[in-house]
Amino acid sequence: MHQVTPPREEQRLLTAVPSAGDAALLAEVVELRARNAQLGRALSSRATIDQARGMVMALAPCSSDRAWDLLVDVSQHCNTKLRDVAVALVATTTDEALPEPIQRELRRALRRLHEVDPR
Repeated sequence: MHQVTPPREEQRLLTAVPSAGDAALLAEVVELRARNAQLGRALSSRATIDQARGMVMALAPCSSDRAWDLLVDVSQHCNTKLRDVAVALVATTTDEALPEPIQRELRRALRRLHEVDPR
């Protein structure tokens, strides 16, 4: 037998359960908030990565593109995110020691760079 929902209960259910349009809008808002947070993290990481890139350009000396490639290479060989390599490198300006794996790979990458493009 089919049970009938009283009108008051039906109204409560309609307001509690969003319509398909509302659910789609809610999903879009959640997705946009996540994307916005991701972009915020990317922008804050970008400044640090650019600082590290400048440091590499001064150390090497090399072009901006070469410095980027070198940081990516160090990141991949250390299995460390690029932003974390950049943070560690920039932190050396405040007398923090560069972690040994990053230091080792940075030395190797600089050596490879000078072998390819000696100046």
